[in-house]
Amino acid sequence: MAVENDVNLAAIAEQRLGAAQGVQDFVLLWVEDGVGAAVVLAGRLHRGHTGGAGEVGYMPLPGAPLLRNVRRENSGGFQQLAGAPAVLALAREHGISARTAPEAVTAAVTAAEGGDATVLTALARRLATGLAAIVAVVDPELVLLSGDIPLSGGEALRALVQEELTGLAVPRPRLALSTVQGSPVVAGALQIALTTARESVFTTY
Repeated sequence: MAVENDVNLAAIAEQRLGAAQGVQDFVLLWVEDGVGAAVVLAGRLHRGHTGGAGEVGYMPLPGAPLLRNVRRENSGGFQQLAGAPAVLALAREHGISARTAPEAVTAAVTAAEGGDATVLTALARRLATGLAAIVAVVDPELVLLSGDIPLSGGEALRALVQEELTGLAVPRPRLALSTVQGSPVVAGALQIALTTARESVFTTY
């Protein structure tokens, strides 16, 4: 039995079915309640020596409290800037009342269309701050934004993140939204299951 985390599964789905097809080096940034990343190098998922590659939610960043106990779930670092609780707090600071972070982001997009991009720009800056640290080390060809929060922001948020990132990092990766329909995590799990089944059926000894 194979065990894989949800963000890595989403990256596998994008690599085989979505926007990362044919791309050898890419990063998928997943933003929902928490923040995580998957890193693909030379076409292969990079898990790291202990399997902890991509645990960027706890990465120290300007503007976030310095966390000294990473066992506290969804706290500190990038989580405190861009996870769902932080997004809700940011929206409420600027008069947007919402029950969930995706609803808050959708409202921020509507506000931006009406001429007030304060919340959307602030969120884009937070996402770009974290991404700048990642792309400075990995230098990927592509960065994919996935999870409820980026997808609720759509093209408006993606474009602002791209603009902010351009001024923060020397590498200039292409930035895109996830294109896998439905649940990319489930899609990635199915891809792994299909690969395992094919290998089991067609491998000769």
